This record gives sequence, structure tokens and C-alpha cells, in this order.
Amino acid sequence: MCCKLYISMYHYTRDLMHSRYPDIKGLDKSLFRQQIEFMKNHFHIVTMEQVIAAVGGRYELPDRSLLLTFDDGYADNYTFAFPVLEEYGVQGSFFIPGKTFATHQLLDVNKIHYILASADINKLTEDVKKEMDYYRGMEYDYAPTDELFHEYAVANRFDAKETIFVKRMLQTVLPEKLRNTISSNLFEKYVGISEEKLAYELYMTKEQIRTLKRHGMFIGFHGYDHYWMGNLSPEQLRKDVDMALETLDEFIDRKCWAANYPYGDYNQEVLEYIKSQGACAGFTTEVRAAEIGVDSALELPRLDCNDFPPKSENYIKY
Repeated sequence: MCCKLYISMYHYTRDLMHSRYPDIKGLDKSLFRQQIEFMKNHFHIVTMEQVIAAVGGRYELPDRSLLLTFDDGYADNYTFAFPVLEEYGVQGSFFIPGKTFATHQLLDVNKIHYILASADINKLTEDVKKEMDYYRGMEYDYAPTDELFHEYAVANRFDAKETIFVKRMLQTVLPEKLRNTISSNLFEKYVGISEEKLAYELYMTKEQIRTLKRHGMFIGFHGYDHYWMGNLSPEQLRKDVDMALETLDEFIDRKCWAANYPYGDYNQEVLEYIKSQGACAGFTTEVRAAEIGVDSALELPRLDCNDFPPKSENYIKY
């Protein structure tokens, strides 16, 4: 029997006005509280365990079911979101890249977030182009900058085309070593704090993750290095998945765990390998409500938190 499940996706949840980087794209703590209150009053907020049972055909979700998911293991999820979830008696599912608490290194995705939050986008776009032109031909070979801009500078529902261009160049298009170099150069120029200090500020600690788990929250897989998993070679894929599972071993059931694909990127090889390693539910960034019994258990779509009140009523369309 088909059942509709709304899944809300969160990243940063913080006191934006008083944070070091108020322009970071997150949900302010006051709006988060309003949103959870709205959801509590208008949906049945379900647990990940119920969703796993439902996709396995062992449980029928109630009408207007909704699941709360949090990506990337940010400390502000612990500081601001977790107390609200506890207050309203609902579960959040936290998908945490292993690297964030195993080695306390700043992920490339977060370098880019903070560069974007600290720089004028037009100036930043020109800086990225200059860096690409500077390094081309040294030890790296890639298409002309104007050609790449034309191909990748395509706006989406949240970002202007220049922002998408910067993200794509520094997330996936350029060679990994060069992406790291350019990101670090721009981070040093614009952000005004060391990568190490920001990493310790930004991510949850293992002790905080233990506390979430102890209080009934769900902990899930989000890769180790937060790679675009569909771009990895078979060897790289196995290494990243295996390292993530080893790091998360204390927090997950290795026989039945939930995966959340960084950037929403995956392919058939990713699905086959994580399934072979015990994944029994997986979450994408396809924008719509999930249909339990119709959608693949490893390819459940999600809406963004901005699709729900008080930000918008977009969820009604799905």
C-alpha cells in the first residue's frame, strides 16, 4: 500500500543574527522552533526506525507522516535544534560525515559555504576564474574557463548562477588537489579564521553525538569525506564507505543503517555497494514527497526546510 512521507532536510540551524557569519544559508533558531511547532500540529512526525520498518513492509505509516533529517553534523544542530526536538518530543535523524569528528578537519563543502558567506559573489567569481587561469597548464588540464562558466553557471531554486558556478568548480569539476588548493587560498583571503579553528567550532564532537543517540535521536551515514559519491572510482567508493562505517560503528546498526548521499549524488554502483554493506534506507535531494511502497528504499526524496512554514508553503505542491 502506498503512503506519502514528507521528509524535511536541514543544514545549519543557528542564531544567525548573532553568529560570526550571519549570511550563511541556514534556518534561524526562532524560525526553527516555529517550524517544529507547525509540523507537530499539522503532521505525524515519525522516527527513522518507523520509516525503515515501513520501507521494509513491516509497518504502515500514518497519514501526513513527516521525517526530520539533518545533514553534515553541525554543532549548531546540537546547540539549537536538539533542545527544541526534545521539548516537542520528536526525533531528528542526524547524518554525519565521519571525517568531521574523527580528525576534526574542515570539509571542502564547508570551506565553500564560508567563503560564499564572506565574499561578494561577483568578486569571488572573478577570483575563482583567475585562480583557474593561473593553475591551468602547470600540472592540471581542464577546459577553458569561459566554456566551464557557460556549462555550469546555471541558477537553481536557491542560488544564482554565479554561486552555482563557484560551487561546482570547487566541489567537483576541477581536479581534487586543485580544488583543495583554490578553496584554501580563497578561505584564507575571505574568511578570517584558520581552517582548524573553524572545524572545531563547526562540527559536533563524538561526545555530543553520543548524547544525541542516548536521547533517542537517530545517527546515519553521510560518507567519510563528503565526496560526490557518484564521481568516485570503485576503489575510492569502497574506501570512503568503509571508513565512514568504521567511524560510525558505535552509533549505527551495521546490519541495517540509513544513508544520506552528500550533495544528493549517487549512481547504481553506490546503491549496490551500500546495500551490500547493510544499508536499508537512503535519502536523496530530489525535491518531492516520498511514496513508501513505490520509491526505492535507498532513493527516498526530500524537501528542504525552506519548503515548510514559516519560510513558505511549497510543501503543499508535493
